[in-house]
Amino acid sequence: MVAIIKTGHSVQRSFYYNENKIGQGDAQCIMAGNYPKDLADLNQMQRLNMLLKTAALNENVKRNSVHISLNFDPSEKLTKDQLTQIAGVYMDKIGFKNQPFLVYEHYDAGHPHIHIVSVKVRPDGSRIETNNIGRNESEKVRKQIEIDFNLVKAEAHKRHVFELKPVNTAKAQYGKSQTKQAISNVLNTVLNSYKYTSTAELNAVLRQYNVLADTGSKESRINKNNGLVYRILDEKGRPVGVPIKASEFHFNPGLKYLRERFMLNENARQPHKARVKNAIDLALLGSSKPDIEGLVAALDKQGIKVVLRQNEFGIIYGITYVDHRTKSVFNGSSLGKQYSAYGIQERSRQATFGQASRQEKAKQQANSKIHHEAEPFKKKDQIASFEPDLAGSSGQNEMMDSLFDPIKDDSSLPFALRRKKKRKQKNISNHL
Repeated sequence: MVAIIKTGHSVQRSFYYNENKIGQGDAQCIMAGNYPKDLADLNQMQRLNMLLKTAALNENVKRNSVHISLNFDPSEKLTKDQLTQIAGVYMDKIGFKNQPFLVYEHYDAGHPHIHIVSVKVRPDGSRIETNNIGRNESEKVRKQIEIDFNLVKAEAHKRHVFELKPVNTAKAQYGKSQTKQAISNVLNTVLNSYKYTSTAELNAVLRQYNVLADTGSKESRINKNNGLVYRILDEKGRPVGVPIKASEFHFNPGLKYLRERFMLNENARQPHKARVKNAIDLALLGSSKPDIEGLVAALDKQGIKVVLRQNEFGIIYGITYVDHRTKSVFNGSSLGKQYSAYGIQERSRQATFGQASRQEKAKQQANSKIHHEAEPFKKKDQIASFEPDLAGSSGQNEMMDSLFDPIKDDSSLPFALRRKKKRKQKNISNHL
């Protein structure tokens, strides 16, 4: 079992996320804990108002919402009674025994899971401290629940059962629910596991699983509103299917969430820089330096994926290293100039030659394009040019020479200008 705890400023947002899932047929409310009535006797507004009134008992608590998801192994078939028992035990042990909470069973992913919505304010108005609750309380409870309910242990699941695979675009691109489920499976693993510090670095990982985090073009509405959507990519890296807004995922992996991760990951990845740099240096060591393809293959054996960014002419202008062993991502320049795209090509002799040939090819293509575009103007210039005289081309050349040669004048200069200036003698005294 894997538990994910999120706190927020809006009780309504967590509540309506799950209620909207019910309207879409992707969830069902299966429990109302510590409510004065049974779940069957509560309507939607009554379920929400109980949470809001409890949160209002202490207005100083700004992040008053708690949203928890408990995720189980795909092989486990749990009944609603088992899910409600697990939810009750979990909330009791993490310090929410007397809190009103709602439990929703979701059907929108490839594994069984439930969502729990509650508040951080107790009925007496005191605040529930949630700092480090995941490490201090949740981990202990999770492990005990795995034993008591005979669940697949999370540690064994990570080592032996789970293997993240690229999204199957053939299955996911035909509908929103399939697309969302496929993307969610990738995001749940990548976002909290890998240490990335920019959207580009995150996409270097996501692209390996046929997923893209898209902020839109500069002039798009998504970009102007600081939004983010996730897309599925086909085998050629082109977006397919229906884009899904970040806000439609329960953990809301939008730009605000990602920027918080960027700051945390910057420090977390520092100890792993040396491993990537040493692997690159070792691969480029010696007189027989590999080309880019050889370097990529050598690093791949070390568990480091090299992601190259190239323009339409095949010229490499960017490089990113994804270390799958330490879950760390580095743009080349963040490791140092000699590990950037330009630095790697300078250090790789064969790659430099290949780069030069590609640049020459690109230059030839560009020149060909300019020559082609200049043809109409060339014809116009020919029409407007001087007509050759009876002397032929040689006469025309002489006429052009006379126009552009410096002016020659053999006439004599006036005497005043031809006269040389006399040197002025110094007045030397003859006496001592």
